[in-house]
Amino acid sequence: MYITLNSGHHCASMAIENALKQIAPSVETMNINAFGYTNPILEKIINKTYMSVIRSKPEVWEYLYDNPKVLKNVQGMRDMIHRFNSKKLKVLLEEFRPDAVICTQAFPCGMIADYKKNLNLDLPLIGVLTDHAPHAYWIFRNVDYYIMPSAASKESFIKNGVSETKIKVFGIPVSLRFSKPCNKDEICKRIVLRSDIPTLLIMGGSQGLGPVEDTVDVLEGIEFFFQLIVVCGTNRRLEVILQKRAARYKKKMVVLGHIKNVDELMEISTIVITKPGGLTTAEALCKDLPMIIVHPIPGQEAKNAQFLLEEGVAVKAEDSEDIAALTKELLFGGVKLEEMKKQAGALKKPNAAMDIAKLVRDI
Repeated sequence: MYITLNSGHHCASMAIENALKQIAPSVETMNINAFGYTNPILEKIINKTYMSVIRSKPEVWEYLYDNPKVLKNVQGMRDMIHRFNSKKLKVLLEEFRPDAVICTQAFPCGMIADYKKNLNLDLPLIGVLTDHAPHAYWIFRNVDYYIMPSAASKESFIKNGVSETKIKVFGIPVSLRFSKPCNKDEICKRIVLRSDIPTLLIMGGSQGLGPVEDTVDVLEGIEFFFQLIVVCGTNRRLEVILQKRAARYKKKMVVLGHIKNVDELMEISTIVITKPGGLTTAEALCKDLPMIIVHPIPGQEAKNAQFLLEEGVAVKAEDSEDIAALTKELLFGGVKLEEMKKQAGALKKPNAAMDIAKLVRDI
């Protein structure tokens, strides 16, 4: 169970599902958007409100995110929503009769945890965190296992009362493709890029958010020789704008929309310039790819950025001038790029999805 199509939560759930089918081909799975199933109208309202807040009032989301006062105040509303959803959950669970439920987002994890408690069910429930820093909205007594991205996140949960026996530090689950090497020359030839010069990958998450246009413009102004790949996600407007500009730019630029071969693009890239979403950054780590972080969303992405900076696998740009300066520093300024690649290699956990699948199999 996840929430929101075309999201990191969804990608993580698909990675786990594919890993389960690889180790047990006869397994039956149901991969479901929990919010869309239980509250389809409310889902649309909340998604629209969330995007509006992120774009116009990000400080509001920063206040709400992982705030213990807010958590306490919304507890009653959360319990009411869970009770309201229990009838639909009952139908779903009685028809499918799962041997385990895996949640890659806190909302469905809480629903199933409360459903288990109210009906005294012995149903294994696994919560899989998809950001590098945990938050308190995940914590429920009736969760059997938590899959954490790092030792630091494990310690945070232990301090919040979660038993150490319930915590597995497997990492953020990404597609199994990210653990497989790709042929760089073949990929470059297919998308008409050179394999002998640096390649910068620019990403704005699944929805193409952040200062992507400004980033492209400032990189075009750098005299050094490199090429660009820009992934616009579902942001069709951005994709059209950049495709029109690409013809007049001096640097070679490939503009893409919503894609399924991020592993190949990261394989051929020298640096990724991105918002620090949990899945995107976990994928970059799996490819030993240094990151320039731009425009993190307050809350989960800001905490992701802090973790990645502390681990030495990313640098943060405050504005367009910073992007240009950091790009030149990493590409042409000495050994820092290689040090970041080495740190990424030490931090990555490419087998997380498979480790989760094996845990489920053995329950």
